[in-house]
Amino acid sequence: MFIRLFPKQIDNTYQGYALAIWLFVPLVLVKLLMGLNVAGLNPWVSNRYIAQSVDLIPLDTFSAEAASTVMFMFAAWGLALFVLSLLGVVVLIRYRAMIPLIYLLLAIEQFGRRGILTMSPVERAVEIHGITAALLINWGLMAALAIGFALSLAAPIKAKSQGSGPV
Repeated sequence: MFIRLFPKQIDNTYQGYALAIWLFVPLVLVKLLMGLNVAGLNPWVSNRYIAQSVDLIPLDTFSAEAASTVMFMFAAWGLALFVLSLLGVVVLIRYRAMIPLIYLLLAIEQFGRRGILTMSPVERAVEIHGITAALLINWGLMAALAIGFALSLAAPIKAKSQGSGPV
């Protein structure tokens, strides 16, 4: 397992289940799009709109300085997520031996944010609105990342030969 997570040679040789690659593609694309939107790099969608409508951050109730600081941190996190996801695209195209490691990094980012929120709860409109689309998306991403990571580390079962062996 450790050798699959940190291979001696980083090339396009992948040894886990193929299903992990098929799951990796949409996960990386979703994370890439999330990073693009949150960082404010999408010319068609404002990251302020994302913060207020999807993440339910009540920016209108903050002072101008506080709202500016929150938006800076929001965009900085988005840029980091975008860069991490770009690395996932490079790995998918050229260095598939690193797929388990990128799964791990994406999972650390996803589960880490949830852990930080649990340790330092933020009073938000989520308590008022209950389960939101953002909450469901994040829980879905957590589940998919955990499953994909496990599949990328597991060794596919090789079919036994049909022959009776040496005679």
